[in-house]
Amino acid sequence: MADKQKTTIIVKKIKKGHGDHHGGSWKVAYADFVTAMMAFFLLLWLLSMLDPIKRAAVADYFRHFNLLESGRSFMEASSAIQKEIKTTLEESAPGETPAEKFKDMMKRVIEERLKELKDHIMIDTVEGGVRIQIVDLEGDPMFPSGSSEPTKKAKEILKVVAENIKDEKGKIAVEGHTDAVPFRKGRITNWELSTDRASSARRELEENGVDPAKIARVVGYADTLPLIQDDPKDPRNRRISIILMFEKGQKQNTENLIQGKQG
Repeated sequence: MADKQKTTIIVKKIKKGHGDHHGGSWKVAYADFVTAMMAFFLLLWLLSMLDPIKRAAVADYFRHFNLLESGRSFMEASSAIQKEIKTTLEESAPGETPAEKFKDMMKRVIEERLKELKDHIMIDTVEGGVRIQIVDLEGDPMFPSGSSEPTKKAKEILKVVAENIKDEKGKIAVEGHTDAVPFRKGRITNWELSTDRASSARRELEENGVDPAKIARVVGYADTLPLIQDDPKDPRNRRISIILMFEKGQKQNTENLIQGKQG
């Protein structure tokens, strides 16, 4: 029998893609890109709301993030990170005192978070500490006339101040001052009014995280220590002074505080 030759037939099938019918996978990629950009700009907006130290803490956390460190959250690492950042800031300016560093930091925070209210805020260094003064402006008081209840603007300022002094070492003094315009409502005079306003400011600080044990004194001075000495009736004399004292056991002399250098 003669050998029969075998013929191998190869059939090639060409599969047609569905891209031409459904618009292509580029649409999915574009949607992913738009979503990522939205998340990115949202992140930028959220970061712009943080004060400099907290923003640096977030950056440092993700810079050293390690997936192998399971269970280590940002909140757990935040405290240690902020300590490292503060140490770095102190080493970067060895000629500055803790009070000067804190004053500079507070000025940056106010510029970022309280820019529209910064004219109401004065910060200067005093012997061993920093004084933050919240002052009235003409037609724009921090307390309604004759009242010890802070306005919405005053509460906003006190909230930011509290957030930035609550973790600082040192005692805190809160002082109330009025102008020289006579005030008497029953038994209430400028003495009682300045004291009540200082106490209201203290409560706002405590409600925003300041440990009551850090409060060294709360006192009212009426119009006896004007900020604008040439014009005792100037509205800026109506103010709350919050003094952060860095030196342990320091006893501040109020007259020296008034004459402290302006920041």
